[in-house]
Amino acid sequence: MTKNNRTSLKVIHPELSYTITGICFAVHKELGQYAREKQYCDLLEDKLKEADMPFQRELRIGESGNILDFLIDNKIAFEAKAKKILLPEDYRQIQNYLQIANVQLGLLVNFRAEHILPKRIVRIDSESNRKSQVEV
Repeated sequence: MTKNNRTSLKVIHPELSYTITGICFAVHKELGQYAREKQYCDLLEDKLKEADMPFQRELRIGESGNILDFLIDNKIAFEAKAKKILLPEDYRQIQNYLQIANVQLGLLVNFRAEHILPKRIVRIDSESNRKSQVEV
């Protein structure tokens, strides 16, 4: 078994997240680092359509009124930011979205950075979720 095969067994949705990351780089290259979050999301939506990738935008999740920027292919929660730095609350926010939407992987991208660095966020299963999954 090659190193790539071992890695791909551990990485969640590697091809899909790689494609989305490429789209994010294209969006950042086109708009630069000083656009507004809505502009990044609008262009990202256009590029997802061009790639014929299924997605939902501004998806209301749960009963709390939280709105996820994108749910891509019902597999990846995508949250875009346009701020100087990502804060711990940004990571908590996407982790909450992963829990509520029951999605395993999230991508958090800060387009304001000079060089974007998409962050892969894996859902942390709570103890009660693990128990219910085992019992099923």
